Amino acid sequence: MAAKPHALALNDLKDIIEVKGVFSRNEEKRKLFAENYNFATANTIEDISENSEIDMVIIITPPNQRLELVDKLSRAGKHILMEKPIERSTEKAEKIVDICHKNKVSLGIVFQHRFRESSKKLKQLINENKLGPIYSVQVNIPWWRDQSYYDEPGRGTYERDGGGVLISQAIHTLDLMISLVGPVEAVQAISQRTPFHIMEAEDFVSGAFKFKNGAIGSLMASTSSYPGYPESIILNCEKGSAKLESGTLIIQWQNNKIEEFGETSGTGGSADPMAFPFDWHKSLIKNFALSLNDNKSTIVSGEEALKVHTLIDALIESSNKGILVKI
Repeated sequence: MAAKPHALALNDLKDIIEVKGVFSRNEEKRKLFAENYNFATANTIEDISENSEIDMVIIITPPNQRLELVDKLSRAGKHILMEKPIERSTEKAEKIVDICHKNKVSLGIVFQHRFRESSKKLKQLINENKLGPIYSVQVNIPWWRDQSYYDEPGRGTYERDGGGVLISQAIHTLDLMISLVGPVEAVQAISQRTPFHIMEAEDFVSGAFKFKNGAIGSLMASTSSYPGYPESIILNCEKGSAKLESGTLIIQWQNNKIEEFGETSGTGGSADPMAFPFDWHKSLIKNFALSLNDNKSTIVSGEEALKVHTLIDALIESSNKGILVKI
């Protein structure tokens, strides 16, 4: 499912990236995917790891299948761009980051929401201190998934995915929140599986944050909010409020002036998880590829992505134990 925006992006980046082959353990899926996007195929993972012409690999497998692949490919000197999450827990994610560091290859994680024009604009305003200090934060992710989504074997389980709505869906918005507001100091949360779904993990989470910069925040994350609505981040700041809603940024200044940036776009918040443009993936993949040539760090490195993993583990721990968890 997640392969489509990557394929579209790569076909749009032919001037800087040459796709040498695609691989899946399922031969039928591999051939169909290659035909649909006009890619060559690799018959084995060794065809990729042993090919000296390949510099980077994009891994889009389920989280429980990544550690072995990362170990093999990184030992072969391949730089790795990988779909979120890194792994099913922070402990396992740290192992992947350490493996890539040990084998001296770059690791990038796909958090494409950072590459929306509206997100980049808000990041710029914060960096330039245009809004002043951030006092409070509201994160809302009222998404929806049909039961058919969770009927796929392994989806919404701890064994394959590492959890439910937090690690599979909300992780994008939480990563963006951290990149804008900064590190979280403490959390308190409750979570559960609603009657909308038959699944192992949670499909609804409510929580509160305390940030290291003194700001306070709230969270609602769900895949049980029919029919699914755009996710949003609201920052209440000294000089005005900023609302990111999917691809749009609205600034309400204290002098009542209103500014709007970006454009309305799909978010993946409804029953169709892929109902969004591939432009953000294109920008992210391009950033990672060019960082290899320039010997610079990619925007979302493995180390950077560990921050949201730590936050998610803390939220789940808080819910399970009914306590405030300090990070």
